[in-house]
Formats: sequence, structure tokens, C-alpha cells
Amino acid sequence: MRQPRTSPLICVDQLAADVACGTAPILLDIRWKLGEPSEYGYGVYLQGHIPGARYISLDEDLAEHPDAPVGPRGRHPLPDPEHFAAAMRRAGVRADLPVVVYDDGDGTQAARAWWLLRHHGHPDARVLDGGFAAWRAAGHPVQEDEPKTSAAEGDFESRVPGIFTVLDHEGAAAVAAAGVLLDARAGARYRGETEPIDPAAGHVPGARSAPTTGNLAADGRFQTGAALAERFAELGVTPEHGEDVAVYCGSGVTATHEILAMAVAGIAPESVALYEGSWSGWASDPSRPVATGES
Repeated sequence: MRQPRTSPLICVDQLAADVACGTAPILLDIRWKLGEPSEYGYGVYLQGHIPGARYISLDEDLAEHPDAPVGPRGRHPLPDPEHFAAAMRRAGVRADLPVVVYDDGDGTQAARAWWLLRHHGHPDARVLDGGFAAWRAAGHPVQEDEPKTSAAEGDFESRVPGIFTVLDHEGAAAVAAAGVLLDARAGARYRGETEPIDPAAGHVPGARSAPTTGNLAADGRFQTGAALAERFAELGVTPEHGEDVAVYCGSGVTATHEILAMAVAGIAPESVALYEGSWSGWASDPSRPVATGES
């Protein structure tokens, strides 16, 4: 089923048809895995990727200072706008050409690139629904190694400041107290039952649990817009919401998946803020309050 042109998603069959017609968008491969070295994504890219796709590193191109100690801006602080724009130009991104980004499957990494492209003014960026797993399962062609021709230099320029709202700790706490702050991590991490990465277990007081897994259907693709609209309405967010709304996760990456899912549900991404530091930034300061359990 083809997604409407206004959707932030594109299905594999629609993308394959565009490729076959010679109207392929700029393709960016954003594969990454928590706990693996930065080289992991490039390695799986070389083993097989959508023909013509260019590899983009989440750690090096979609975040700033990947080797720096975790501080207030979290484990994956947003990249400097010019650093991001330069990476996009190297990959051939142009302001007048559509861009499709993908990861292994669930969109949690690709959403970060989608959010950054939109944040910095690109008018036509979408995420491949189901990612590379869906592309390969559908029997579409796969290319190994680097494309034989270099990408033509793009002309993408970052919009400064970006069009979306980015919050610091105080801003996130204010939204939690008076609006709707969603925690996109797994429920067990929200409740403080486990914390495999950060120095404290729990959540920002007042935040509501909204794991990104709830955005997906059993096949790993996004739920329908109607189903997602119902999900977010139950969490207190509708297309007409009047309260301030923000999202966080562990390091500000999968939180963008939540914003992408809201866009699928018809909720304007411009109306939802990203808490940049997320839990890794909050937990880096032992003086900040921590809540556990369901509250």
C-alpha cells in the first residue's frame, strides 16, 4: 500500500518503483547498534545495502563528540549544524531532491536523520518503513561494497536555528510539571527495574512511559496513522493539543522515533520538543531527582 505523499514514511514497494523508474531519491543508510563500535554500521553496509545508498554514521555524522564523556547534553548530543550539513553534502543531499533514510528495520536510528534533516530545513525527507530488513524480505536488489561512482557533492545548508524545539534539563522538567513529557525507553528502564547504561535507574519525575516499541506493528513496520493517533491520545497528545509536549529517551536518538510516529499520527513535529540530553544527560547529574515505578 502506498503511503500518501504527505507521510513521513515510504514503503519498500513504492521506493522500488521509484528506483525502477529512474526517480530514486537520495538514499542514506543509517545502520547502528547500541553496544557495538562505530565501525559496525559501515561493516553491515558493505555486506549489503540498497543500491545507490550512501552510508551515514550515527556517532560521527548525526551526533557531536562521540568519544567525549557523557555530560549534560547526553550520550548523543546534537551535531553542530555545519558539521551535519557537511556530512549531508558529502552524501549528495540537495535541497531540491527527496531523501529517504533507512536502518536495519524499526526506524529508531533512521528517525534521527529524518528529524535532523527536517530540523535543518530539508522539505522532503522520509523514512523507509521496515528498513533494510523489509527491502531484503521483499526480494529487491541488494548492492555490496561501495557504489562504483562517487556521490555528486550536494548543496544542503543547515537552517540555523533549526525549526524544531530542543529542550535542556530545566525545559524538560517544566514540561513534565505542566505539560506532557514522554519517556520513549523500555518500560523496565522507565520504572527503574533495570538500567544497563546510565548511572541512575528511573525516569524524570512527571514523565509518562511511552516505549517506542508501541509505535510498531508485529511485522516491525509502523502502526497505521489511526492506531498511532489513538495511542498518543491515550497518552494525552492529539493533533490539537494545547499543552507543551516533549519526548526523551536514553540519549536523544529513539526519542525522534516517537516524534516520527506522532507525525504519522497527524501530530505536527513542530509542536513536539526534543529533550536533547535525555536520560543520559539527566542521570549524569546526581543532584537531579529520580522517580521510579509507574508514577
